[in-house]
Amino acid sequence: MIGTMRQYAYSHPSFDDRLGKVPGHWRSTSLGAIATRKSTRNRPDMPLLSVLREKGVVLRSSLSQEENHNFIPDDLSNYLVANEGDLVVNKMKAWQGSVGIAPQDGIVSPAYYVFDLADIQKKYAHRLLRSRLYADFFGRASDGVRIGQWDLRIPAMKRIPVLIPPPDEQDSIARYLDEMDRHIARFIRNRRRLIEVLNEQKQAIINRAVTSGLDHDVPLKPSGIDWLGDIPKHWGRRRIKQVSKLLRGKFSYRPRNDPSLYNGPYPFIQTGDVSRAEKKVVSYSQTLNEKGFAVSKQFPSGTLCMTIAANIGDVAILDFEACFPDSIIGLAPNKGIFTEYLYYVMRAMKPQLVSIAPVTAQGNLNVERVGAMSFALPPIYEQEAIAEYIVEATRSIDYTIRTATREINLISEYRTCLISDVVTGKIDVRHLAPSVGSEDLEEAMEVLEPLEDVMADVEMDDKEDFNESD
Repeated sequence: MIGTMRQYAYSHPSFDDRLGKVPGHWRSTSLGAIATRKSTRNRPDMPLLSVLREKGVVLRSSLSQEENHNFIPDDLSNYLVANEGDLVVNKMKAWQGSVGIAPQDGIVSPAYYVFDLADIQKKYAHRLLRSRLYADFFGRASDGVRIGQWDLRIPAMKRIPVLIPPPDEQDSIARYLDEMDRHIARFIRNRRRLIEVLNEQKQAIINRAVTSGLDHDVPLKPSGIDWLGDIPKHWGRRRIKQVSKLLRGKFSYRPRNDPSLYNGPYPFIQTGDVSRAEKKVVSYSQTLNEKGFAVSKQFPSGTLCMTIAANIGDVAILDFEACFPDSIIGLAPNKGIFTEYLYYVMRAMKPQLVSIAPVTAQGNLNVERVGAMSFALPPIYEQEAIAEYIVEATRSIDYTIRTATREINLISEYRTCLISDVVTGKIDVRHLAPSVGSEDLEEAMEVLEPLEDVMADVEMDDKEDFNESD
């Protein structure tokens, strides 16, 4: 199916160079020519809608707790009415892609813009205006004093170019992309399910090694720790604070997103950097300048980092000197404590750390709670042997997880590029639309390695679950 994609037989330049050549029978116009701003209010009885960068316009009640974090006032009379098919734009984040077509009637934040669209089919408009190229268009129509607080300017927005194919072609494009989405989403779900099961396997290997050791014939004794059970008789019991120095990160300046603090020589890691790390934090995306460094704290390479807010209990070893905020604590192991062994202990301890986090104040932990946690401590030579064993025992699992993650990234990027090419007339899919629902789209997924082939090198009891159709 990918190999049979065609280019349009003829094209002409659009009135914006960034669109390149467009099909000759498509109409070029501006967003202002088809969009009329709406300002109807005082309908607090209608359901709340939200605009997300990843999803577009969605019913707020359908969001998860992590997604549903914006404050909602008691009085909703000032909220704007958005009818099904209206264009809704988050004017502060349009440059990030926070735009979309309302899937139903509802109300949205008064900080948004709502437009009625004419002369364009709503499903095609959703695809076009949420494509990668249009995020750039909205960005160019926005300005402000700092990144993250840009404001979309209506006059500039109205000048954004819009391509309008004939109605039947708009319908074909929308149907084709919907079907592609369905198959790509299935592919990604399967890969994520695979990663989830592999991570469970890896965690089981870690848990057994740090609680029972490698010699299963040694005499055991009660640990006195609920989550541990019996441990080898020659092992000791210690609290985290007895085997390491615990220091909380620091970043006292407010507001934290003040650009005057950043873009200097000092690496600054966040909770996401720790959560995404496989074992070591080896890269960073943000830095502090001298002003930011003065309100933070630097930790040496080799520090064991643990998140105590957001994703509680995620751990990684710092591979370079870096600063981090108070949502992360640093553990510096004492003499006789192998850092990688303590890393695996903390991974095994995560469910216990989550369970002791307060249910209020976003569930944040603190240094005292973490330091009081107990674990089983073998001699240093066993710590090193256990850490080495875990690395070897999970090597193939890690490789397969990396492969599946890379495939998710590749197919996601392919989807983004495909949408942009289709809605801007670089690819002609009219001849493919009649075959929507056929085997053609399944064959497209074979560009990537089939799921069962990825799993072949990994022993899984429930392999059959991944081979079933959704």
